Amino acid sequence: MALSSPIRVGVIGFGFVSKTFHVPLLKGTHGYKIAVVSSSHPTDVLAVIPDADVVSDPKALATHPDIDLVVIASPNETHAPLAELAMRAGHNIVVDKPFTITVEEARHLASVAAEKGVLLSVFQNRRWDSDFLTVQDAIRQDLLGRIVLFESRIDRYRPEVRDRWREVPGPGAGLLYDLGPHLIDQTMLLFGIPDSVQATLAKQRRGARTDDFFHLVLRYGEMVATLGAGSLVSGGSARFAVHGERASVVKQKPDVQEDQLRAGMLPGAPDWGLDPDAALLYVGATDDTRVLETARGDQRGYYVALREALLGRAPNPVLPEQGSSVMAIIEAAFRSEKDGRRVVPELTAKERAAWSTTS
Repeated sequence: MALSSPIRVGVIGFGFVSKTFHVPLLKGTHGYKIAVVSSSHPTDVLAVIPDADVVSDPKALATHPDIDLVVIASPNETHAPLAELAMRAGHNIVVDKPFTITVEEARHLASVAAEKGVLLSVFQNRRWDSDFLTVQDAIRQDLLGRIVLFESRIDRYRPEVRDRWREVPGPGAGLLYDLGPHLIDQTMLLFGIPDSVQATLAKQRRGARTDDFFHLVLRYGEMVATLGAGSLVSGGSARFAVHGERASVVKQKPDVQEDQLRAGMLPGAPDWGLDPDAALLYVGATDDTRVLETARGDQRGYYVALREALLGRAPNPVLPEQGSSVMAIIEAAFRSEKDGRRVVPELTAKERAAWSTTS
């Protein structure tokens, strides 16, 4: 299917994720036009995108004849069926995280994309966060030496249990499905596929019905990566702490783009992605502390890279096999929590190859 210019986008879902991330990032990236939105609240859509067509049925959008790209930002359990429906209609697809509910679903979607010759990508926008880019740069510059411990956390203070699908028991609910894909994807981008996964999940808030805390230990030989998130953390935990034979780097505060988007800042504004929190490098041999300039975050980088991939000028920024690998790690984590042991993740040759040039 020949792409239009600009690329015509259909967005399924107009909840928090669409309104906060996909819509402003798409509007702020040259080469896209949001043409159709699936929502049961057309007034809300038209207040933000006045020239969009609004359809109530997500299946009607998935098979809509006048779009080039479908962005799926609906509840997690709908990702796989809607993505398959849209791909069989010949559309290219972006699926928000988590990619699917199970690794089996993820692998099936990858096979459908190959069969239909369409591009299927997973929205891993936090690859373009300032905190991650800063730590990634420090590792790539070999400032730390051989890495022995990598710690990555997204902690929040959200004591109220809300009546929303992410916090009600059901497929794809809970914090591991919500924040786990970001932390796992970033870690695998740096280090590749872990040898084993060990997990602890808990319901820590009063009245919690789904996991609102997780702690993952990913082993890479003798290197240990610990990933975690909690909902009752008032402050003090570092976003990243990475320790090597020569030095350590600590990035205390998280990227600011989500807060900027929540506040209504448009991507591309003068202060967009500017992170005032510098990373600190601690040099072991000299006991010196250096300030590392924080990289500027810009989650539009995902949609820039996707546009280039759709136009045949660059590779898919997040391969479906990378998405299915993340789901394999999440499934291994659930098995680990259930069995109380380390679990070796089961990945295919294609999934292993998808990370071969990244770490």
